Amino acid sequence: MTFSQKCNEIFDRCVEAYHITDDIDAPVANPFADGTVEHVLFEKNLIDARQWHMEDIIRDPAIRPEAAIELKRRIDRSNQERTDMVEELDSLFRDKYASVTVLPDATINTETPAWALDRLSILALKIYHMAIEANRTDASAEHRARCAGKLDILLQQRTDLSGAIDTLLDDIAAGRKYMKVYRQMKMYNDADTNPVLYGAK
Repeated sequence: MTFSQKCNEIFDRCVEAYHITDDIDAPVANPFADGTVEHVLFEKNLIDARQWHMEDIIRDPAIRPEAAIELKRRIDRSNQERTDMVEELDSLFRDKYASVTVLPDATINTETPAWALDRLSILALKIYHMAIEANRTDASAEHRARCAGKLDILLQQRTDLSGAIDTLLDDIAAGRKYMKVYRQMKMYNDADTNPVLYGAK
């Protein structure tokens, strides 16, 4: 099993586990041992699953303004957790490949392994929900056909992205590529860099 196949299996398992209750506040047990990359991958997808549904809820036209503000702030916190989790994964990759001798003509990739995995995690959720839409008995045949076509594209995207991730990791392991962990340095969550926050002090 390739690394991307393992990731897709973990992401799909997490998506299924979340949807047992389909509740953003319900606890979901992580089946993997703490400190393992599998544990981090499961937690990463769980953050994505909860945020996916928070994004649905906040678009309810009947949502109370106070509830929308509270939920928007929760989404912001979730985004920060998501970013922190990606950076944790990249740190694990950096440590894993720290002893690799980088070739003289090695190049850096446009994105790190963990940010590619971030997209793979989101794809698992898109595939799950598009499959539901493609099979909705209360929707029109046109809706189901349109969503089935989108599902085919999403599945192809997952195949392509999975292959690209495996190739990237192989290249890093062989010294053909090298990686750096760039912190996102988000400014809006930082009371020292968001002028609205430091101006309110």
